[in-house]
Amino acid sequence: MSASILTTVPVLASLDLDQSRVFYAERLGFETCLQTADCLIVERDGAELHFWPCPERHLAENTSCYVRCADVEALHREFAERGLPLAPPVLRPWGMRELYVIDPHGNLLKFGEPADVPA
Repeated sequence: MSASILTTVPVLASLDLDQSRVFYAERLGFETCLQTADCLIVERDGAELHFWPCPERHLAENTSCYVRCADVEALHREFAERGLPLAPPVLRPWGMRELYVIDPHGNLLKFGEPADVPA
């Protein structure tokens, strides 16, 4: 039997784990799975994000994470209803419709779906 990779889990920098937890819960609908002094794990729809405490904002500002989803238009509406001001999703030349979210520490989350999905 050959080895297989089951999933990937981004580990993002956080200037303040409590602030990250609140943002991801209130604005993006993630639930907290675990929080310790040096780790935060949030989850939504089977997608996990991990955070580590980092005092250097430039690290987060130079980090991104791609999250595949089924309906970026619906996510855009939901995030807007949760009080997050965002530009609408954009059809990209590489065949993905994408929605971009920058968290309070500068991490860029790109939510994307294949462009052949009707808008």
